[in-house]
Amino acid sequence: MKAIVQNAYGSTDTLHLRDIDRPVPRGDEVLVEVRAAGVDPSVWHLMTGRPYIARLSPQLGLRRPAHTVRGWDAAGSVEAVGAEVTGFKPGDEVFGQCDGSFAEYARGKAGQLAAKPASLSFEQAAVLPVSGVTALQALDVARPGPGQKVLVIGASGGVGTYAVQLAAHYGAQVTGVCGPTAGDLVRSLGATDVVDYTHEDITDRPVRYDLIVDAAGNRSLSRLRRILAPRGTAVFVGGEDAGPVLGGLDRWVRGLVLSAFVGQRLRPVFAVTRQQDLLTLRALVETGAITPVIDRAYPLAEAADAVRHLEKGHPRGKLVVTV
Repeated sequence: MKAIVQNAYGSTDTLHLRDIDRPVPRGDEVLVEVRAAGVDPSVWHLMTGRPYIARLSPQLGLRRPAHTVRGWDAAGSVEAVGAEVTGFKPGDEVFGQCDGSFAEYARGKAGQLAAKPASLSFEQAAVLPVSGVTALQALDVARPGPGQKVLVIGASGGVGTYAVQLAAHYGAQVTGVCGPTAGDLVRSLGATDVVDYTHEDITDRPVRYDLIVDAAGNRSLSRLRRILAPRGTAVFVGGEDAGPVLGGLDRWVRGLVLSAFVGQRLRPVFAVTRQQDLLTLRALVETGAITPVIDRAYPLAEAADAVRHLEKGHPRGKLVVTV
């Protein structure tokens, strides 16, 4: 089968289309014939091995990638199942997390897959799992209610587009921070106010927000706290401008420590893809509460271009690789 393989950490130049053996599902795994794969910042982190502290995890590897096939999100059809799997059978259309989804076939844990929403294409379903689950879990840290003020920083990105829609669905008044060309998109997703970060620093506003979802950059805790309500919650998703070593982990730790001494809660989100969350997202899609936003699609052979665009192009919504 064909797959996008990387044998050493580096830039997109280290990604190559190769012929490799088809994986075989183990006991609790499902082999998926991949039809589409989402592209999100975790792919970039796996490719570069940054932040360096993450190389201590089994997902990366200290000196070279522990898993050589790139990709994370997936949607496709079940090809085979392991001996312990009872919830899926060959032919079922599924979406979820599969290690090495930039390939014609990929394995995923049965507990990290769910039946694909019938109303979505494979491309739309493939961009839902990681970013959608991250947004869902971020808002579950402090579920906003009707009339509460929610600020989403990075509102036009993968996580941000879902966070805006979810917060609006919960009845909150949503302010989205995005680039100068994405304002109309963010408003269409449910934001009642949009801030262009190239013209205004949101932390200079006199407004206090009940919930801040910071899905872009690495703003200081002090600047975020001054626009956060006294009993409000700030949730950190990633930290793309936070440096190569810790990648924002230091801000996460400082936030957790500071939360013990102030009324505000400052929380990181370590999202884990779970089947129950995928089922929640599927229900939200089926009721029209959320809709995946796709910036553009790339064929499998051009997956490196997709990652390059993610790194430099500030896509509106998600990027997807079609297989």
